[in-house]
Amino acid sequence: MRAHIITIGDEILIGQVVNSNAAWIGERLTNIQVDVHGTSVVGDEQRQIMQEFKRVTDAYDLVLVTGGLGPTHDDITRKCIVDFFKTQLVVDEDVLNDIKKFFEVRGRTLTKTNEDQAFVPQICTPIRNPRGTAPGMWIEKDDKIFIAMPGVPIEMKGMMETFVLPRLEAKIEKKKIFVRKNLLVTGIPESMLFDRLGNIDELLEGNKMAFLPNQFGVRMRLTVEGETEEAAQNKLDEIEQKIRALVGRYIYGKEEDTLEEVVARLLIDRGLKLAIAESCTGGLISNRITNISGSSQFFERGVITYSNAAKVEILHVSEDSIQKNGAVSLEVVRQMAEGIKAVSGCDIGIGVTGILGPTGATETKPVGLVYIGLCDDKICTAKEFRFGDDRLLNKDRASQAALEMLRRNLLGIPYDD
Repeated sequence: MRAHIITIGDEILIGQVVNSNAAWIGERLTNIQVDVHGTSVVGDEQRQIMQEFKRVTDAYDLVLVTGGLGPTHDDITRKCIVDFFKTQLVVDEDVLNDIKKFFEVRGRTLTKTNEDQAFVPQICTPIRNPRGTAPGMWIEKDDKIFIAMPGVPIEMKGMMETFVLPRLEAKIEKKKIFVRKNLLVTGIPESMLFDRLGNIDELLEGNKMAFLPNQFGVRMRLTVEGETEEAAQNKLDEIEQKIRALVGRYIYGKEEDTLEEVVARLLIDRGLKLAIAESCTGGLISNRITNISGSSQFFERGVITYSNAAKVEILHVSEDSIQKNGAVSLEVVRQMAEGIKAVSGCDIGIGVTGILGPTGATETKPVGLVYIGLCDDKICTAKEFRFGDDRLLNKDRASQAALEMLRRNLLGIPYDD
């Protein structure tokens, strides 16, 4: 099955919004052995949309469209679908009830504009949307499948996972058996990771591995083919064990794990309490931790001690240490970790301080210099990191490094590289 993905929206064309939908859909389709042959972006203009519908439906078996299904004047995808397939709009009672419930739960007044979203093309099977008000549309005609979904990522993903992917998978005649796995790596650059794995061809034995870097690390995507699913899975397990033997200390999770989820499980399993003192990251580490449901089981407090005075008053960092070494130093961050552990009474304290840029650097302390400290009942240590010159990326990288330092501490993995 050959597929094409269309993303609709002026905001995508002008770069105001990154086209993450197409990437996500492409990966999920590939996982069920749909061949994605292309993606395209068109603006909120009827003539362009209609032309693109014609072009791709002539060329491909499967077309997936996201965007333009909302209730406002510039959401014209539904009208284009009606005109393209020469059909008409009808009310779907299930969709209407979904919309009414959506507003009722939120205590909001249902408007006619939103009620009108229950009108769907008569030719389609509606895809219900528990996360929003715009339904999706599944259309089969002339041995082609045409799918339209909202552009809001959480709504699109919900439709894909609960309706679209299972339905597509049931229609696909799989000629080959593939199994896939994503291993998530942090704390090591992509090039160094590649070097440590040695001879890749020998490691994979004809199978595939892709390196997908991001601001938090590298996703290693393994794809293994076999005559049976069991054989393919056995080979994948064998390759994974070889990889872990070479770079296992850097692998923190798999598939869609986040480092904060991994750390949360470790802290809960061990019955430990955590407190964090942040300077340069401005609360980002605490934010990531509290994204985890049930974080109150292990997270006692987080404080943002941005100024020198806050470090002294709240964490009892020595004024002499700040004057002698500077607020961005190993000595100060070690005292920050020790101080937050002491004032909170927690098992583990973490401190972070740094120069994220673009200002604040000196000859000896460049932009991207970050120190992270960790203190528990056995050790009180600190480590220096040097990131890049992008302030927001540096915040992400510093938060990731702090969580990785904590993960390794909990697992007893040395952090000497």
